[in-house]
Amino acid sequence: MTTSNSNPIGAQAGNLVAGSSAAECVSRFFRTPEALLPLLSTKSNGRKPGFFRFGSDAIAFGQCASIPLSDSPGRRLADAWESVSVANGMGALPFDLNEVVSNLHMEEYSSAVRGWRKHMRDIYYAIRPKLTVGTRKYLQRMYLSGWRDVAFPHWPVDRSADRLVEQALALALKASGAAAIPFIWFWPGEHSSCAIVTHDVEATEGRNFTGTLIELDASFGVKASYQVVPELRYDVPSAYLDLIRDHGCEVNVHDLNHDGMLFSDRDTFLERAKAINRYGRSFQARGFRSGAMYRNQKWFPALEFEYDMSVPNVAHLEPQGGGCCSVMPYFIGDLLELPLTTIQDYAVFHIFGERNIDIWKEQISEIQKNHGLITILSHPDYLIEGWAREVYTRLLDHLATEASAKNIWMTTPGQVNDWWRLRSKLSIQPKGAEWEIVGEGNERARIAYASLEGESLRYSFDAP
Repeated sequence: MTTSNSNPIGAQAGNLVAGSSAAECVSRFFRTPEALLPLLSTKSNGRKPGFFRFGSDAIAFGQCASIPLSDSPGRRLADAWESVSVANGMGALPFDLNEVVSNLHMEEYSSAVRGWRKHMRDIYYAIRPKLTVGTRKYLQRMYLSGWRDVAFPHWPVDRSADRLVEQALALALKASGAAAIPFIWFWPGEHSSCAIVTHDVEATEGRNFTGTLIELDASFGVKASYQVVPELRYDVPSAYLDLIRDHGCEVNVHDLNHDGMLFSDRDTFLERAKAINRYGRSFQARGFRSGAMYRNQKWFPALEFEYDMSVPNVAHLEPQGGGCCSVMPYFIGDLLELPLTTIQDYAVFHIFGERNIDIWKEQISEIQKNHGLITILSHPDYLIEGWAREVYTRLLDHLATEASAKNIWMTTPGQVNDWWRLRSKLSIQPKGAEWEIVGEGNERARIAYASLEGESLRYSFDAP
């Protein structure tokens, strides 16, 4: 980064626009006034998008005006931070921050389901009903072989999208010379982070095990959401849905029939989306998750739900690779995305072949430290055996212990949706020499302050 009194980034200055991208993007993430964010952003210049770094721990994908771009994240990447400058009280970014963050959220960088992998997937689902469980597991392990060699997103947690915004806020602090910038804290009150437990019910055995699982969760103070497959897999009587809701848990729709073909082509998706929406209304469901985490975010507007849970943070162990590189909820149009931020139980048990919670503990620690959303996904169908239930019980115990010790908000997906929508409508305004949060529900929110500690952001509830 350079500091001067001349035009920022020299010849590229003519492409700079104030606020429209960088300040808007940072304001949306932190809920801080754009007027406090003296940032300039470079407009897209028609270059072919590629990979680059922004600081030491964030990989970006998109157009960047001042550095060479790479077509692969595995190569040595140029660092756009070296082209950032501060001049005349403004910080200048050599790329469109809004575009680059959106590229990660929408997985524009990913070529996951195409070519031989898509062909292999189609063959697998065509013959899946005739395969034994052992054969399916073997084929799945073969399909995912080499996942450890995938350079990006970073395993086991990737925060590149969040880090891009944080780096931009740090630049705003440097440019303005302010001791701190106020923002609306990420979670209600002063909760350090948030955790939700979700269960995808895949077969009759899992449906029948739901009551036992509800009681197990409740023994640790957990109320979960249950994603229910509407067609073909099992009957869904109203008494089953009442059982879930009567215990304070939530019902969501899980695909249509879980055959792996929901996103096979747009016509198929749009036709099935109509039926999915009908089931959503019938189930009184506010949320959706696709089967096997298949997704195409550009098609999501056809889903008539408030939130979706189909996008992994890192998808190395999913049939469709990629990942949104965020541990925070984010909007796709009017739909709120609650990303899957931890490993699924199936992968631990049947891909890794483990019977411990070590990887969950590592992910939970990393997400909590960065104030993100901890999303647990397990399946009633895979927890029936005694050893699997014992592993899951240890996971619940660890999560409950961490929540108590570190003030994690343990809640449900619907409550996260309500909070994030409320937060998105709140604003900060000056009140004398201080700040206040304005808007309906402001009593639940807290003002926090971001300041620089060396080159890193530091958050505090105490005004500087």
